[in-house]
Amino acid sequence: MIYTSMKDLENWVDKLPDEYKSNYNRLKRFSEVLTTEPEPLVGQTPKEVIWTKNKSKLYRYQPAIKKTNKVPILMVYALINKPYILDLAPGNSLIEYLTNQGHDVYLLDWGTAGYEDRHMKLEDYIMDYIPRATKKVLQTSNAKELSVLGYCMGGTMTSIFAALHPELPIRNLIFMTSPFDFADAGHYTNWLDKRYFNLDKLVDTMGNITPEFIDFGNKLLNPIQNFYGPYVSLADRADNETFVEGWKLMQKWLKDGIPFPGESYRQWIGEFYQENKLINDELYVRGRQVKLGDIKANVLNIAGSRDNIALPHQVEALNDKISSKNKTFHLLETGHVSVTVGRTAINETYPLINEWLVENSK
Repeated sequence: MIYTSMKDLENWVDKLPDEYKSNYNRLKRFSEVLTTEPEPLVGQTPKEVIWTKNKSKLYRYQPAIKKTNKVPILMVYALINKPYILDLAPGNSLIEYLTNQGHDVYLLDWGTAGYEDRHMKLEDYIMDYIPRATKKVLQTSNAKELSVLGYCMGGTMTSIFAALHPELPIRNLIFMTSPFDFADAGHYTNWLDKRYFNLDKLVDTMGNITPEFIDFGNKLLNPIQNFYGPYVSLADRADNETFVEGWKLMQKWLKDGIPFPGESYRQWIGEFYQENKLINDELYVRGRQVKLGDIKANVLNIAGSRDNIALPHQVEALNDKISSKNKTFHLLETGHVSVTVGRTAINETYPLINEWLVENSK
C-alpha cells in the first residue's frame, strides 16, 4: 500500500487498533527526537562572570532567596565534558537546588582547550587557577572561609589543591565520585597498562586528546548499554515526555565533550592510572610532595554503587589518608553521572549535600 501524503498515512493509522496506533505514535516521536527536535536549553540558573584566566571563567550564581549560609561554595569539575551537568535544567540542577537553599554558589568552568593549550599540565590548573578562584570567591562573598565541591576528576584535583594549600581557609570539602586510589581501576587498569598503552606516542601525535577518544573509552566499560541502550530506552518510552526531555538533556551533555589538554592527559594517565602516585604520597607538584594526610578540613566523600568510572573503593580510599576529624564516606545507589542528575540525585544527593553543608558551616 502506497500513501501519497503524510495525511493519508495518519488517516490509515487512525483506523488501526489502539495498540498499533500507540506503537506508531511512539516510533514517530522517536524519529522526531532524533531528527527534528531542537537542542534543549542547559545551564539556566542566573549567573555572572566574576573572574577569568585564559579560557577559564569563574561564575557566581544569583540566589533565588536571600543568602542564609555564610560559607560560600566553590565547585570544581573535571577537564573533560562541560560543567553544566551541575546545572543541567530547572528542577534537575544541583546548583539551582543549593542556591534555592540560600547558599552562595560559584563554579570554576575550565572552558574549551584549544591546540595552543596542549602544553597545559594538571599542576597549572591546580596551582595557578584553583587558588586564585578560591581567593576571588572569598573576596566577592566577604567570607572568612569557604567550601569546595569537586566532582569526578575535579575532586581529585581539589584534593591535591587542598593538601598543598593548608594556608587557605577551606572549611569543608565535598567529593563526588572522585577517584583517589588507582591500583584497581577496573577495566582502565588493563587498558592503560604501560606495557600495552603507548601514552607518550598518543599525546605526542594528537597534542590534545579528542573528546571522541575519551567518550569511546568510557562507553567501552559497558558497550551494549552505552552504545545502544539509550536508543532502545528512547524507542520504548518515546511517548513519555518527561523521559524524553531528560533523555535529550543527557544526550546533549554526553555529546558535548571538550578536548583534554595533552600534557594534563599525560600526567593523569601516567602518574595516576599507571603509577598510582597520589594515594601513596609519591606525587610531586612543582617540586612539592602531595600528602593527602595534610587535609584537615571537614570532608563528605560520596561514591556511587553503580559507578564504573570511579569505583567505590577508589573513592573511599581517601578517608583512610586524610587527617580530618570530621570525615564521612557515603555510598549512594547510583552511577557516575546519576549522582548529580535524575531522580536519585534530586531525592538523595542534593538534600545530603545541603544538610551536611548547613551542619558544618555554623
